[in-house]
Amino acid sequence: MQETTANQVAANATSSFTAHLQRERPDLLPFGQQPPGHLSVGQMPAGAFTGPAGAPLQVPHGTTIVTLTYAGGVLMAGDRRATMGNVIASRHIEKVFPADQYSLLGIAGTAGIALDITRLFQVELEHYEKIEGTLLSLDGKANRLGAMIRGNLPMAMQGLAVVPLFAGFDRPAGLGRLFSYDVTGGRYEEQEHHTVGSGSVFARGALKKLWRPNLSEQDAVAVAVEALYDAADDDSATGGPDPVRQLWPVVYRVNRTGAFRVPERELAAVAGSIIESRAVARREA
Repeated sequence: MQETTANQVAANATSSFTAHLQRERPDLLPFGQQPPGHLSVGQMPAGAFTGPAGAPLQVPHGTTIVTLTYAGGVLMAGDRRATMGNVIASRHIEKVFPADQYSLLGIAGTAGIALDITRLFQVELEHYEKIEGTLLSLDGKANRLGAMIRGNLPMAMQGLAVVPLFAGFDRPAGLGRLFSYDVTGGRYEEQEHHTVGSGSVFARGALKKLWRPNLSEQDAVAVAVEALYDAADDDSATGGPDPVRQLWPVVYRVNRTGAFRVPERELAAVAGSIIESRAVARREA
């Protein structure tokens, strides 16, 4: 007997939207698009993505992301600058996003691919919830994201890498958790705090001095903004708070009530306090 359309749909149903795309429309995946010449990315020779005169292809890159735990949750912050070689490509890019109601995603690396992976990951989690009728566990979310990063490995080998930070509130455990990744999709759970991006070494040094257990939410925001300020002070690819343009870092927090963006007026006050205190102290470094 010929299968009905409903039976065919049921047979092909999957709780993974990424798996559905891989089967039906692989060209729509961020790492499934065809470069010039219609060769798959894996068939391209090393260094194939180059610009004029064989120079490396110049595309916008996102930079520094910081994340840290505080009493009752976890917080993630990113600066607003994207660079393209030695040029500032954007002063307004956002690099931290809510992945779903209880998790956050921060991106560093090739901005275009990172934003596509972010949108795909958001749809992946929403699709799973609609199909299964429940939220994916925090470990499950972290594993799904690792698989997406692994799928981008051929592009990363051509210089178009994406390295995210993932954080969320683990409702069964009642605490915030942090995860870092490498370009192969390797997933590593971090403790207390972590950073990625070109300014990460400077931000991490600041976090080691400023972070302490059971920070209040307000103190955690101040620590994240000051860590980004220190990163911007020594890394030209990281943008610091900009009072002239009224540009502040993007900061999200997540706890048992969900994920929320910290208002810009609060960030302006925190950044102003940091700038004022350093001016009064006449600090050079």
